[in-house]
Amino acid sequence: MKKALKLGILSDSHRQTQLHQAAINHLRACGATYLLHAGDLEIEEHLKMLVDSGLPTFSVYGNNDTALIPLYGHYPIYREPFYVKLQEIRIKMMHLPYYMSGDADIVISGHTHHFNAELQGSTLFINPGEVCAREKPLSECAMVEILDGAFQVTHYFRPLNAQEWTVRSIEL
Repeated sequence: MKKALKLGILSDSHRQTQLHQAAINHLRACGATYLLHAGDLEIEEHLKMLVDSGLPTFSVYGNNDTALIPLYGHYPIYREPFYVKLQEIRIKMMHLPYYMSGDADIVISGHTHHFNAELQGSTLFINPGEVCAREKPLSECAMVEILDGAFQVTHYFRPLNAQEWTVRSIEL
């Protein structure tokens, strides 16, 4: 029996280092087997935090990540759209929602700062919302668990003055 694949998904950390680290710690504590960041990390320290998590990680450049371009090859950060296959699941990652065709099992985007998860045909489209709490007073991230081809999505969010994360499970 295959072990469930648990993808911890983040986006739009911007320069909020404490919130970025808190989201990484939370996803690790929830059992993430990979961390995927959909862009707008802005600073090298955020890439280092992902690597230092000890989990395999993949990131894409966001529209605010031009300062990170010289770091290509030093960290697992790639141009969009970036495709990766984990176990038998094909994932397409991007920051800007410009490549939203269903040519992968999971399509991850960021940029809008709004959580969204929907199944279109057999493709899961997900935006984890914003780590940085810029558009609303919430820091957000998500987990996608894949077991036997089925997706279970969990949206995590917490107000800036709270220590505990609220958990919302989405059945697709």
